[in-house]
Amino acid sequence: MNELKKSNPGPDYAHLLAEVKVRVRMAQYAALKSVNTELVGLYWDIGRMIVERQQDAEHGSAIAEQLSNDLRAEFPGISGFSRRNVFYMREFYLLYRDDERVQPLVAQIGWTHNLIILQRCKDPLEREF
Repeated sequence: MNELKKSNPGPDYAHLLAEVKVRVRMAQYAALKSVNTELVGLYWDIGRMIVERQQDAEHGSAIAEQLSNDLRAEFPGISGFSRRNVFYMREFYLLYRDDERVQPLVAQIGWTHNLIILQRCKDPLEREF
């Protein structure tokens, strides 16, 4: 009789499974959203630190390039520290640092979407929209 129960968990099982699947997907989405928010925040901070450092440096652009090289060496399994991306972090910070209305909004979308907006929208109102 126990074998029958294991292979046929009953009529409520399908409903239970459906509920659990929905809950797992909700948790996955929440985790992904949290990771994206943290990543955009990290890139904002890196951009800010580069800009602050470059104000006092003779060779400002070299800092971003060296930082990219050193970060890739330190974190070889983590993507996102390419020379181009580090420059985007700097540009991202410079573009939005004085716009307090937009700052919370950019944290709500992923880095890739922010890059698309950064590259394609040159008008501040268009970027805000």
